[in-house]
Amino acid sequence: MKFKIDENLPVEFAKLLADFGHDADTVHDERLVGAPDSVVIVTCKTERRCLVTLDLDFSDMRAYPPSDLHGLIIFRLRRQDKSHLIEIARRLIPLLETEPLEQRIWIVDEERVRIRGGE
Repeated sequence: MKFKIDENLPVEFAKLLADFGHDADTVHDERLVGAPDSVVIVTCKTERRCLVTLDLDFSDMRAYPPSDLHGLIIFRLRRQDKSHLIEIARRLIPLLETEPLEQRIWIVDEERVRIRGGE
């Protein structure tokens, strides 16, 4: 799978995903830091990448309909320090093998993953 790691997440997410055989780059890699959400999402669509982010604006399904996306993973965590984020991301990796991302929004918290879209 192909992923784009948003600027609000540790760049280590890209390495973590790559270690499990995924193609991951970052907003930093493409010099999109500070770019509007619309530019980031268009880049993800063009590259056919799933965006991984902390930005809750992307959870607005009217603005970002799942049917238009190659996947979107939004972390909604009580703690957002690097070690906690990476721990939660590690727990998410096995789910990538069993649940489709295409045309879906995954909302990830400490206890569960809610999947929206794909209807």
